[in-house]
Amino acid sequence: MPSRNSSPVTAPKGRIPFYRIAAVGLVALFTLAGAAQPPAHAQGEIRAVHGDWQMRCDTPPGSQGEQCALIQNVTAEDRENVGLSVIVLRTADQETHILRVLAPLGVLLPSGLGLRVDDADIGRAGFVRCLPTGCIAEVILQKDLISKLEGGDLATFIIFQTPEEGIGIPISLNGFKEGFAALP
Repeated sequence: MPSRNSSPVTAPKGRIPFYRIAAVGLVALFTLAGAAQPPAHAQGEIRAVHGDWQMRCDTPPGSQGEQCALIQNVTAEDRENVGLSVIVLRTADQETHILRVLAPLGVLLPSGLGLRVDDADIGRAGFVRCLPTGCIAEVILQKDLISKLEGGDLATFIIFQTPEEGIGIPISLNGFKEGFAALP
């Protein structure tokens, strides 16, 4: 998630790199009862498991078709109450993929969400909204970022509780490449 001057993650003309995506029902469909809840509380039926990632599918209310997402839920090793849900899905128009991260309430919103893949700093994305279950950051996945995720071993998402205190939460990329290729 680079700064506005670099570009593994970009937006269509006339929009800023990190923006709201209207994907009917997907927030409700793939938002958990709580960000630190185990995967069993996620909505949707598990269709496949790719390494450490689950493919979950459901038909959102008002939708004519089923929508699937690649999901991994984790908690910080040293803070049981701090967890993330990382979700990769197609937009409702099937044109683009989104990386959506649900972080717990209480994160420092102006600091955004940081991302490192292995030892490479990717950048930060802003939070686009908060719900009763947590705050959401999302970016459009561009080819460069997809390649880094597919070729990496570990993604570390960094949330901030204060400007000085970043909490790095590691996410395994084991199975990401296969799961991403299998997304309908």
